[in-house]
Amino acid sequence: MSTNLEVGIVGLPNVGKSTLFNAITKAGAEAANYPFCTIEPNVGVVDVPDTRLKVLSDMVKAKKIVPAAMRFVDIAGLVKGASTGEGLGNKFLAHIREVDAIAQVVRCFEDGNITHVEGTIDPLRDIEIINTELCLADMESVEKRIERLGKLLKAGDKKVPLEKAALEKVLAGLGEAIPARRIDLTDEEKEFVKALQLLTLKPILYITNVAEDEVAHAEKNPFVQAVQKYAAEEGAESIAVSAKMEAEIAELPEDEAQEFLAMAGLEEPGLNRIIKAGFKLLGLMAYITAGEIEVRAWTIVRGTKAPQAAGKIHTDFERGFIRAEIVSYKDLVACGSKAAAREKGLVRLEGKDYVMQDGDVVEFRFNV
Repeated sequence: MSTNLEVGIVGLPNVGKSTLFNAITKAGAEAANYPFCTIEPNVGVVDVPDTRLKVLSDMVKAKKIVPAAMRFVDIAGLVKGASTGEGLGNKFLAHIREVDAIAQVVRCFEDGNITHVEGTIDPLRDIEIINTELCLADMESVEKRIERLGKLLKAGDKKVPLEKAALEKVLAGLGEAIPARRIDLTDEEKEFVKALQLLTLKPILYITNVAEDEVAHAEKNPFVQAVQKYAAEEGAESIAVSAKMEAEIAELPEDEAQEFLAMAGLEEPGLNRIIKAGFKLLGLMAYITAGEIEVRAWTIVRGTKAPQAAGKIHTDFERGFIRAEIVSYKDLVACGSKAAAREKGLVRLEGKDYVMQDGDVVEFRFNV
């Protein structure tokens, strides 16, 4: 499975989506104060913040650090009626289909200079507008499949009635604008539904965009509270940031950015939290290789076994895999060196069936 997975940033026009994307990638997607200025989805590749790499680099005196990376896609602003082709609806839906997870930006601040496409600030209504459009698009996919299953019923396949029942349950929910991820399904039903790759089944993160002077105590903002409650109900995360402030921080040199954050009462940029949440949302993690040349984080999907993880470095590593020599990051740091960790019996040799863990510090043995 490729780890070239993507999080699509979505939102209604003028909620701060492109401003945030620019800050994430410094890619300079146009962020003008009018709908539809973002037409082609811009892709930005960003480093995943990971404090472990610096600690290991200092320990092994590495010449360079290479963090894990992930991809964000800025998707054109959506309006009511997108599922029937309103605005850039069809393009919007096609671009969402291609991403693996969704980060939805909602505006939680008033500003007379920035018009809101719906006229007033109401983040839950904004979320519902996008959900409704995605539900309508999904209904079309589900209806087509149910129609096909109707024709297959006569063939006598025992699984067909079960799949049909599962999809009818999902269709009823979508008809009430309930995203598929919020519908209570058994594991078997989930398998049937998964095959359709529904838009409303994609994992989601809500990003509440607040005013600069509110970011240090965003939890007091009633709009933010409402979104947090909504997100919790579907087991999703929500992160409060000020897109404007993130854009300003992104332009500053490292030392000035730290000063700016300290003055704002923040420990790290909101972007770091978004990137880390996006990484988690995609089901990704990192193992680490550490030597004098470099300390590097390698991105893998959770559940990846050692030979496939080795293949991320080079196909020969997977083809000729013998064993993986592994020590956990925590054990390595506690011992102060690999030699000390080995003396304590904390360096293990693992075989082909070993499932990699986040933060494993690894040396692969292979023979081609």
